[in-house]
Amino acid sequence: MDASGSTTPDESETASDEAVDDAGESSIDGDRSTEQLRERVEQKYDFEDFGPRDMAEMTAEEWEAAFDADSWITGDELLDRVEADLKQRVLDRDVFARIERGDEYLLAYSEAGFALVYPDGSVEGEGTVLRDVKPVIALCSMDDYEVPDAPDGEVLPEPQDVPEGGSELGNLMVQVIAVVQLLAGVVLFGAGIVLGLEPIPLVAGVGFFVVGVGLLFVVANARLSDRFRSEEFRDRLRAVNVGGERPDFLPVDEDGNLMTDRLDGDSESVLPPRPDHEE
Repeated sequence: MDASGSTTPDESETASDEAVDDAGESSIDGDRSTEQLRERVEQKYDFEDFGPRDMAEMTAEEWEAAFDADSWITGDELLDRVEADLKQRVLDRDVFARIERGDEYLLAYSEAGFALVYPDGSVEGEGTVLRDVKPVIALCSMDDYEVPDAPDGEVLPEPQDVPEGGSELGNLMVQVIAVVQLLAGVVLFGAGIVLGLEPIPLVAGVGFFVVGVGLLFVVANARLSDRFRSEEFRDRLRAVNVGGERPDFLPVDEDGNLMTDRLDGDSESVLPPRPDHEE
């Protein structure tokens, strides 16, 4: 500054350089903090098994750090990825839903709820299906998330193709062990009476016999539970139009056209707005 109180050109240039340096340092610090937060998020959440509970637990800061808004996948590619991922989850029995692809939407529904996914990542619906689909949309929008190959055809079986129960190998092995226990119990008890060996053989025989009866009861209960679960699964399949009628509450007619009168228009965007879309 000269005697008149005005700022010299050199001083102005120095102040400008300092302002640029401060801005650069702030930007670097911001990048570092974001990168550190992203690392903590990757350690805290398992994105290979990302579910509704993880999604609800995430804070806004963790969400923005985990999902890069500049690389989000949208459009038909997003619907393709969500369809493939959901079908694999249905095959793995992680999700129960029938998946249908429309021209401008993806529909997942069960006997008690549905989720209607749009190309921009928004979704509307109700029930547990909506809860299960939301984290799938978030994951499939990430470019570095590997989506499995889409299974061909219908992933849900026909009701008549559902077996009566699970694998019989485990039940058969337990049943064999139970029979051995029963035979051992009878032999020990009989030997104790015939040979007059008391009281240890008699007590041991009764113990083996009780264990054998208990194991047979476990096998019978397991088979009954398997039959019950199989019948329940068949009923759910019939309710979602696998060999039956479609649920009446779906916002899609038999031709695949959206029925806007069944939609409240209050769709929810799973993905936060992109920075270039903010006002």
